[in-house]
Amino acid sequence: MKKNILIGGAWPYANGSLHIGHLAGLFPGDVLARYYRAKGDNVFYVSGSDCYGTPIAIRAEQEGKTPEEVSRAYHEEFCDTFQKLGFSYDLYTRTTHPDHVEFVRRFHRKLYESSYVEERTVRQAYCPVCRKVLADRLIVGKCPVCGAPAKGDQCDACGEVLDGETILDAACARCGTVPVFGTAKQLFLLLTKLRPQLETLLTERPHWRRNAIAFTKRYLEEGLRDRAITRDLDWGIDVPKEGYEDKKIYIWTENVLGYLSAAYVLCRERGVPFAELFGEHARHYYVHGKDNIPFHTIILPALLLAHGGGLRLPDDIVSSEYMTLEGRKISTSGNWAVWAKDLLKQYQPDAIRYFFIANGPEKRDTDFSRREFARRTNAELAGAWGNFVNRTLAFVKRYLDGSVPEGELHEETRDRIGDAFQKVGALIEKAALKDGLEECFALVRYANRYFDAGAPWIARTEDPAACRTVLYNCVQLVANLAALLGPFLPFSSEKLLGWLGITGDWQPKKIPAGYVLPEINILFDHIEVPKEETD
Repeated sequence: MKKNILIGGAWPYANGSLHIGHLAGLFPGDVLARYYRAKGDNVFYVSGSDCYGTPIAIRAEQEGKTPEEVSRAYHEEFCDTFQKLGFSYDLYTRTTHPDHVEFVRRFHRKLYESSYVEERTVRQAYCPVCRKVLADRLIVGKCPVCGAPAKGDQCDACGEVLDGETILDAACARCGTVPVFGTAKQLFLLLTKLRPQLETLLTERPHWRRNAIAFTKRYLEEGLRDRAITRDLDWGIDVPKEGYEDKKIYIWTENVLGYLSAAYVLCRERGVPFAELFGEHARHYYVHGKDNIPFHTIILPALLLAHGGGLRLPDDIVSSEYMTLEGRKISTSGNWAVWAKDLLKQYQPDAIRYFFIANGPEKRDTDFSRREFARRTNAELAGAWGNFVNRTLAFVKRYLDGSVPEGELHEETRDRIGDAFQKVGALIEKAALKDGLEECFALVRYANRYFDAGAPWIARTEDPAACRTVLYNCVQLVANLAALLGPFLPFSSEKLLGWLGITGDWQPKKIPAGYVLPEINILFDHIEVPKEETD
């Protein structure tokens, strides 16, 4: 029976280009989507560009543009980058799209009817020099939890989600002036009232990654705070409530709803009831970086619970650790980053995908250096897998008239192929992608040993029957590895599947004797180590 699989990739903020940290956190979503499609399940793989918020408004002001112009430019850049890297989103949209805006306003109207939302009078920061109400992100100072420099919405050092009024030594981020505090009415989501349900969710979700469990447990133990869900801003979605016409929905209570709004559009297009996708017989994955954990394990579930529509809560939290750059934390403001669009100008997309999955920050922080990128691509991707493909198919083309020879699949080869589909599939479903890719390459190493042991370059003249058997088995290994690696390396796998005339569905493959190979070429380029890193 087909399953409904929702895969939500984190929505990158449309205020700057994508860098390697984004890629490391997002690639798992595409692997999951491609695998479940190969299995034949109904996949809803969604994401989009996060286009509202104060930083975009500030950047637009600095550049003499509108926030819509700034966010749309980056959205288009993101779309181009994701397409070139093989991200197979079923829908990649943006928070400024009318479908999202309409869905969020409808969701919030129902939310406001619940007992988990109430109106409060709060202190509100105002800069007398800039003459503006300060959004939390425009308040800078010290984190009240760990004391590190922080902005009013979140501490990057400890990950604490903050409110501007709690920041110590507060100052305006624009001009450095100490803000004055007045009062305003805002709507609040009562996280404290939702704590029992959130604690139950944590204990019932075995498929959350360890960092997500640890972070969420800490937040719950330290005590949740009720959070404002409306703000006095110029750039955002209008609050759908009488008396709040001059306010906007706070970004953190609308951007995470993008998973639902995008899924709603897909359901409408496919004729699938939305309640079915968010009902009992489905599985939901949320794929993102470490910084976004609380928004997916606390905020999103709280909104779903408070809404009261029986909407499915997150099943799998696929939260990566940090990707560092040559041992240092990535800093876009400090210009210490490698941009995705620049990588694409230099390297094949499958090489990029391979490195950031095989060396991804799945369970711990990992590092990117061009030396290591070149070494692993040359030794593993091109040297092990690419070389096996080339010497197998080139041998058939050169010595066997390009026709797959007669042969019998050896029992060990058949068993290893069958085991690989089972093991790799199970690991992908658990989002253990590094282990899944390693299982594939264990079969690659077996294939190379088998080719070497059979020595077809000798058997070709001394024992032609044995030579044909070796090449028959090697062609079958190429075909099955192409399918197994399809979710990880779609560009090279699709090329191979086309050469062999087969599909990439998730089951063992068989290439019949007599099948004639078309023209083939080298799958992977050799990467030169940059000169400055050869010393």
